[in-house]
Amino acid sequence: MRRQDSAVLVRGDGVAAYCCVHLLQQAGIPVVLDRPARPRLPAIMLSESALALIVDTFGHKDLFRDLPRIRTRVVLWGSGADPVTLPHSAVVVSEEMLLDSLRPSAIPIFSPAREGGVELTDGSRPGWRVFASSHGELESVEHRFGSRTACAFSVDLQNGEGAGCWVESTEEGWLFLVGNEGKGWLLSVGAQASVNLERSRLVAKQIGRLGESIGQFPASPRITVPLCRAGGERWLACGTAALAFDPLCGDGTAHAVREAILATAAIRAVFAGGPAEEILAHYEARLTAGFERHLAHCAGFYRAGGQGAWWCAELQALERGRAWCQDRLSQFPAFRYRLNGYQLEAIA
Repeated sequence: MRRQDSAVLVRGDGVAAYCCVHLLQQAGIPVVLDRPARPRLPAIMLSESALALIVDTFGHKDLFRDLPRIRTRVVLWGSGADPVTLPHSAVVVSEEMLLDSLRPSAIPIFSPAREGGVELTDGSRPGWRVFASSHGELESVEHRFGSRTACAFSVDLQNGEGAGCWVESTEEGWLFLVGNEGKGWLLSVGAQASVNLERSRLVAKQIGRLGESIGQFPASPRITVPLCRAGGERWLACGTAALAFDPLCGDGTAHAVREAILATAAIRAVFAGGPAEEILAHYEARLTAGFERHLAHCAGFYRAGGQGAWWCAELQALERGRAWCQDRLSQFPAFRYRLNGYQLEAIA
C-alpha cells in the first residue's frame, strides 16, 4: 500500500465519528480526526440494546451502569385512544456526557492549515475521508421525506420522584417527554408546542413548568446520495452526514454505531485489496435498505397517529420515500458481502 493512501481523515464530533476512529485504530489503520464545532443535544435516551451495542463496540463494560433506568413508557397514540403503560428499560444522558465517555484518546487532531496537499501528522496524506457529520465538501444531494420539525424544551415535572417516559399523538403532531427527579426534556413535533400541549390529554398533565426552547431541528427522515465514492479521492458518509431518522422511531445512536461499523469494515476490505467499487456499492445498498426499513416502521406509527391533514401529508411523504428507496435498490446488484464481526467478507 502506498503511504499517501494509508491514512483516513474522519470529519465529525459525534458517536459515528468516534466509533470510526476507534475501529480504525483497532485495525491498525492511521487515522486523523477533524472535530467541527456543533451544538449538543440536551438529552439522548439510550435503550438497553443501544447500550449493549456501544459497550460491545467500545469495550466500556460499566458505561452508565449506575444511572437510574426508565422502567416504563406511557403511550397515548391515536384519536380516542386510552393511555397504555408498557415495560421499558433505558437511560437518559446528555450528548456531552455520552461523547465524553466515548471520545478517543491519543488521536491526532486535524488542523485545516495542514491539509490541502500538505502532509498529515504522521507524514501521510489521507487516502480516505469519512464524513460523519454534514460538511460542505460532501458531494451529495439530500433527499428528505416529510416537512416536520421538532422543538426541544426543558421542563419541570409535576411529580418530582422517579424517572418516566411519555409519548402522545395530537391532532397535528406528537409529544415526547422524558424526565427524572423532577426535571425533564420535552420534544414537540409538528404543531407549535403550545398547540400540542393545549390538545394533550397525557403529556401536559406531567409538566409543572415549561422552560424556554433549547433548540429546533428537522424531524423527518433524510438520506444523502451518493453515500460514497470509489474513484479519485475516496470518501464515504455515515452518521448524520448519511442518514437522519425520525426521533419517534429511530434509535439514532445505535444506527450511528452500526453505520460506523459497516463503514470501517468497507474501508478495511478495500485496504486489504478488495474491489472498491463493488464494496462501496454494497455499503450504499445496505444503508439504503436500512433507511427503507426505517420508513416502513415510521409509516405504521403515522398511519395510526391521526387522520388529519398533517398526519396524511407526513404519511404520504414516508410512502414516497419507500418507493424511492425501492427504486434505488433495484439499481444495485444482489448483496455480495456480509459482516463477520467488524470485517466484511464476500458471500461464497
